[in-house]
Amino acid sequence: MLRVKEVNQYYGGSHILRNVNLQAELGKVTVVLGRNGVGKTTLLKSLMGLVPIKSGSIELDGVPIHKATPYERARLGIGFVPQGREIFGRLTVQENLLMGLATKKGSTPIPAELFELFPVLKQMLGRRGGDLSGGQQQQLAIARALAAGPKLLILDEPTEGIQPNIIKDIGRVIRMLADRGNMAIVLVEQYYDFAEALADHYVVMERGEVIASGPGSEMQARGVRQLVAI
Repeated sequence: MLRVKEVNQYYGGSHILRNVNLQAELGKVTVVLGRNGVGKTTLLKSLMGLVPIKSGSIELDGVPIHKATPYERARLGIGFVPQGREIFGRLTVQENLLMGLATKKGSTPIPAELFELFPVLKQMLGRRGGDLSGGQQQQLAIARALAAGPKLLILDEPTEGIQPNIIKDIGRVIRMLADRGNMAIVLVEQYYDFAEALADHYVVMERGEVIASGPGSEMQARGVRQLVAI
C-alpha cells in the first residue's frame, strides 16, 4: 500500500532524512522506532506532504504521491493522527468528526462504526474537544482520521501522555483495524512494549537513516529494545 524509496529531506542545511526506505502492507502494522530527534516525525510529515522531500519517491497503492498536496493525499486515502492530537478545541466532538469528512460530500454521515470503536465519543458529541481528557482527545483524533475510510492510517506517538487503560483501548483498535485486511498502518511510537505488541514489521531509525528492520516477531531476538533505549 505504501512504498517509500530513497527519500532525502533537508531543513535548511541539515540533512534530516537520509535515503529512507519503508514499506507498509495491507493488514499489517509497520512500527517506526528511534530515539528523539532521529527524523521519525519528519518522515511522517513527508508522507503527508506537510514538508517537501528533496529526492526519492513515495507511492500509495502504486501511484506516486510525493508531488501531491496534503489534501490530495487525504483524498487518495491517507489518514493522519499527528503527535499532540491537534484536535479543534473550540469545536464539538461532532464537528471534529465532520472535519474528518472534509474530502467527502457534505451530506456524508459520520460512520456509526466510529462510535463502536470509541463508545465514549457518542456520549460526548456535543462537548467541546478542548474539554475532553487527553485520552479522550486521542480517541477523537484517531476517529477523525478514520472517518473518511483511509487505505493508509499514519499515527504519530498515539500513547504520548495517555493513561494506561486508554492505551490498551487504542492498541486493541489498531490491531482490529489491521486484522480486517483493508488498511495499512504506520505507527511511530516511543513506548516500546506497545510498539512490540502491535508490530508486524519494524523499522529503527537513527540520525535520519534506517539502521534496522524486520518482522515484529523478531524484535526481542534482535535486541531492538537496546537500539532505541535512551
